[in-house]
Amino acid sequence: MRTALYPGTFDPITLGHIDIIERAMALVDRLVIGVAINRDKGPMFDLEQRVSMVRHECDQVVKRTGGEILVHPFENLLIDCARDVGARVIIRGLRAVADFEYEFQMVGMNRALDSSIETVFLMADAQRQSIASKLVKEIARLQGDVSKFVTPPVHEALIEKLHRKS
Repeated sequence: MRTALYPGTFDPITLGHIDIIERAMALVDRLVIGVAINRDKGPMFDLEQRVSMVRHECDQVVKRTGGEILVHPFENLLIDCARDVGARVIIRGLRAVADFEYEFQMVGMNRALDSSIETVFLMADAQRQSIASKLVKEIARLQGDVSKFVTPPVHEALIEKLHRKS
């Protein structure tokens, strides 16, 4: 069984993430979505909320595409997480050339740690290349409309989270 790991903070999960998930599903039998705890990033949503949103969105993807998607929170090294879930492939989404420099360094380090795990880059769909969770949160904080960047349940969660802070 071909298993891949698609890691990220998913704070929140966006239509760009979902695009990569759907396209990755065409390449593997099982896709594990690694939700990084990453306290250093100071996420808007806590781990439980992010995992819940990712699970909900992945359930919708499975209904549309079939296949198997698991959601796996992690706080260890990415390469160790890949080993933990039995992934031989790490999926990374690229939006722009700026992403590539960071990802190129990560691949080099991961290959040094375990050369048997490959990294596959998927370019975001042209309509989704500008979507970044960080920008979605900023637009939402400033009361802009983010409905074209996230699904309705994620949009509702953003609004609820921001109203609760006010």
